[in-house]
Amino acid sequence: MLEIEALSVDFGPRSAFSTHYDLTVPTGALCAVVGPSGGGKTTLLHAIAGFGRVVSGAVRFDGRDITGLPPAARPLSILFQEHNLFPHLDAAANVGLGIDPGLKLGAADRERISRALAEVDLAGFERRKPGELSGGQRQRVALARALVRDKPLMLLDEPFGALDPDLRADMIALVDHLRAHKRLTVLMSIHTPADVAGIADLVATVRDGRVTVAASA
Repeated sequence: MLEIEALSVDFGPRSAFSTHYDLTVPTGALCAVVGPSGGGKTTLLHAIAGFGRVVSGAVRFDGRDITGLPPAARPLSILFQEHNLFPHLDAAANVGLGIDPGLKLGAADRERISRALAEVDLAGFERRKPGELSGGQRQRVALARALVRDKPLMLLDEPFGALDPDLRADMIALVDHLRAHKRLTVLMSIHTPADVAGIADLVATVRDGRVTVAASA
């Protein structure tokens, strides 16, 4: 279970924006985070991931307080809207960064990479570079990189917003399949709630730095 309690993030003395997040996501659930642009969806995900400066409140996962942990030590992976692939590296190497940023990979690691690419329907694409892939395929590589980290919590920050509706639906269905298969807990911020209708277990509406509604889908 992911528990976010009275979480406040510091934006500096010149910012008028403030946050106070409260949210509980059951283990294995897919929670869609929706709301207007600038309302605080990305800030919430970044705070959970350890990228924001939390000044009060707590983030707990499976009963463990992870509020003070650095990002790399948290039991999660995060996927951004920009896939952040390195153009000079092939798909296998880009996925391999999720195992070792120095790409010191053994035979077992390379097998994990191939399995992760197969799980996102990119078997045989190991040697393709980002420039040789479509937008949807690049996001699948980024998703495979998140999967290969083998963490129980996955955060997705509007990762499919640039895709056309059909591709977006395919990617959301893939995430849902992987969530169920790997027993992941997933938070996905999204602009179009209709895309997760019938898929999300929970919908959290974020406005003005607060979760205003958290209801079963």
